[in-house]
Amino acid sequence: MGININELFGSVNIQSIKGDRDVEVNEIHFDSRKVKSGDLFVACRGTMSDGHDFIETAVEKGARVIVCEELPKSSTSETSYIVVEDSSAALSQLAHTYYNKPTENIQLVGVTGTNGKTTIATLLYHLFKKLGYKVGLLSTVCNYVDEKEIKATHTTPDSLQLNALLAEMVEVGCEYCFMEVSSHAIDQKRVGALNFKGGIFSNITHDHLDYHKTFDAYLKVKKAFFDQLGKKSFAITNADDKNGKLMLQNMKGHKFSYSTRSFADYRCQILEKHFSGMLLEMDGAEVWTNFIGDFNAHNLLAVYGTARLLNQNKEEVLKGISELKSVDGRFESIISIDGIMAIVDYAHTPDALKNVLETIGTLRSGNEQVITVVGAGGDRDKTKRPLMAKISAELSDKVILTSDNPRSEDPDQIIREMKEGVAANNTRKVLAISDRNEAIRTACMLAKKDDIILVAGKGHEDYQEIKGVKHHFDDKEIIREIFKL
Repeated sequence: MGININELFGSVNIQSIKGDRDVEVNEIHFDSRKVKSGDLFVACRGTMSDGHDFIETAVEKGARVIVCEELPKSSTSETSYIVVEDSSAALSQLAHTYYNKPTENIQLVGVTGTNGKTTIATLLYHLFKKLGYKVGLLSTVCNYVDEKEIKATHTTPDSLQLNALLAEMVEVGCEYCFMEVSSHAIDQKRVGALNFKGGIFSNITHDHLDYHKTFDAYLKVKKAFFDQLGKKSFAITNADDKNGKLMLQNMKGHKFSYSTRSFADYRCQILEKHFSGMLLEMDGAEVWTNFIGDFNAHNLLAVYGTARLLNQNKEEVLKGISELKSVDGRFESIISIDGIMAIVDYAHTPDALKNVLETIGTLRSGNEQVITVVGAGGDRDKTKRPLMAKISAELSDKVILTSDNPRSEDPDQIIREMKEGVAANNTRKVLAISDRNEAIRTACMLAKKDDIILVAGKGHEDYQEIKGVKHHFDDKEIIREIFKL
């Protein structure tokens, strides 16, 4: 569809224009390879490349308008050049306008934090489906436009994909959308133009320092999401996280909190814990849930509080929560015929791994072995590696350090860096097997009846990325094959 740039740039802060101000463009792109005649190209500065280096290519392909932060050395009279302060922020605004400002017609709730984002967003999606609504979901595992499943490639899609999906949700009649909001997406202004009904803060721990460099920078990016929420929006934050209050400091809208330990707007207490689930007292009412662990009590409480803030009936919400099932690859258990339990979990940060192992520790009777299979991703935050191994060795009876997604790195080198975190008194319980398939098989061979195997790090993923190639690999598939299920 053609759109006039005067209409398209209504909410963009333009610094200068060189060329015709009254032209129509067909599509918007920030990847010069996708540009066709009559399109608009936005030159964004990325971590790996700078879109300004591809302006000439976009013009050669017929781009009618170029959006950039600085004019190229050479230009053509057939092309209009629009200079903005921040191309990424402009792209977000342009995408939102191009797709008819979808968040003005759907109640969008964003979930941010280090751990729990996928679980909270996905459970809200399923809960609101149970409550009878048409709903959208944007998550690490999968995107949904009501019932339609769309494979996810990033935690938060780019600005164009994001607004296209939201527009599709509006078109089919979705009233709500729940989305994970990653720190990368906030920092890269992908969500800057969206109108959020509410924001949820789960927690913040050690992660993504390969990108943000310091924990303080990571913290500030998360906080920036809440700073940009409007006066009519709500924010609900985890009061049990020491940075929960910080997230709300400059938030202009309505502020709420949830807690399992202290005073908050929404509270819950764990009454019973079993491998099959937990009995919770939530907001004064008892509810049985199919989830395990203190971290899941927090996740469910965030879901409950958000549903109530979206004006849903308390009894119906509690009934819906009691029917919810575990999210794919999150504390997912598989039991062998001879009584060995394997748990597959996406835990890929030190805190998430500690939470899962401590949860297993509270549920074991004392005689079982806990055998942990864990790796660390290549080309990512290296400071996590020794911490992951240290926690695994301290909270397990046996540990097998293995490959995760090594990407461009040598998996054996990653394992060596992990082993540096293992205390001298724990080295005997640690094995190193770089082949992940072999590592899982070894764990199953070492396990006896009633033992618990934790396979951590990949969860829902069905691939392993090695030297730029994604190979099919599914932890659950391998376990079921070994267990002959």
